[in-house]
Amino acid sequence: MIHPILAVINAFIRNHTRFLLMGGQACVLYGGSEFTRDSDFCILCNGENLSRIAAALRELQAQPVFFPPLEAQFLEKGHACHFICKSSDAEGFRIDLMSKMRGCPPFNEMWQTRNLLRIDSIEIPSLSLAHLILAKKTQRDKDWPMIRRLIENDYAARKDPSTEDIRLWLRECRSPGILIDMGTRFPDLMAAQLPARPLLRLALSAEEDQLNDALIDEEKEERRNDREYWRPLKEELERMRHARS
Repeated sequence: MIHPILAVINAFIRNHTRFLLMGGQACVLYGGSEFTRDSDFCILCNGENLSRIAAALRELQAQPVFFPPLEAQFLEKGHACHFICKSSDAEGFRIDLMSKMRGCPPFNEMWQTRNLLRIDSIEIPSLSLAHLILAKKTQRDKDWPMIRRLIENDYAARKDPSTEDIRLWLRECRSPGILIDMGTRFPDLMAAQLPARPLLRLALSAEEDQLNDALIDEEKEERRNDREYWRPLKEELERMRHARS
């Protein structure tokens, strides 16, 4: 039996949609997660692509869940559109579609740096690791351990990292031990990142307890920013529900 995520991906590919895999399924393929029963996609928000997305959803017999409807006016504000598949090859599988995420660049920019991740023989356009991590900086408890694992896996896997790899780790690493290790291995690159991420100074001086506290404070700030970002969007959804009822 085909895995539900492959049924969804194949429907998107058959209909020539422009999409990027993100969320838990992308984390599985990057080695940061073991299991998820839904799929998240960032999609190009224009009339032609939304028509193609709608055709793929019809193939999957996907029914909308909650608000808002799959329309550009909502996607462009940052809303997510949710569906549950009813087709036999993906029954009960959830699809979440977004076009705009807090902290992430526009779709076309993310498309240019996309990564092709593979399931069986299928190459799946996906958010780059850098953009996936940005999209994971939410108020949800489960996302922060995921960010940590994604960077830890990437750090362990790359024996000959590029300068860009190192800069990504310096921006996003959440493991005090690895940050201190990078301070020893890449002190000049770390020093160059200090204006953007001052807590790296604690890594350079190997102050692990203080560094851990600074990482916790950094996470709290991102969670607050995400709550503020979603506040007006949630209020708009509530107004839509009241209007419908």
